[in-house]
Amino acid sequence: MFAEMSTTAVVVTLVAAFMAGFSGVSVLARAAFVVEPLAAYGVPRAWWNRLGAAKVAGAVGLLAGFFLPVVGTLAATGLVLYFTGAVITVLRARSYGHVAFPLMYMAPAVAVLALV
Repeated sequence: MFAEMSTTAVVVTLVAAFMAGFSGVSVLARAAFVVEPLAAYGVPRAWWNRLGAAKVAGAVGLLAGFFLPVVGTLAATGLVLYFTGAVITVLRARSYGHVAFPLMYMAPAVAVLALV
């Protein structure tokens, strides 16, 4: 639990959970700054709810990791894989200027794995 984690690991996990949760809720709420690029990248609208739910589930999993560490590790791994797919999607769409965004969301999940 918290007592076994360093302060850095707790803070990074909370940041990663917030960022993934924010991103997921933004997709589910159809925030224009998220869904307009998804449409431009060619991501089918039928996938959007599942993609948003996956990010929210990753955020919840990171928080659950405070109590069940294996769940947090699996959630962080899933988020890294998710955002790797997002990077590939952006690159395939040739939107090179947007690659920084999925990388920005992936970085805290990678950091969580490095600190576990």
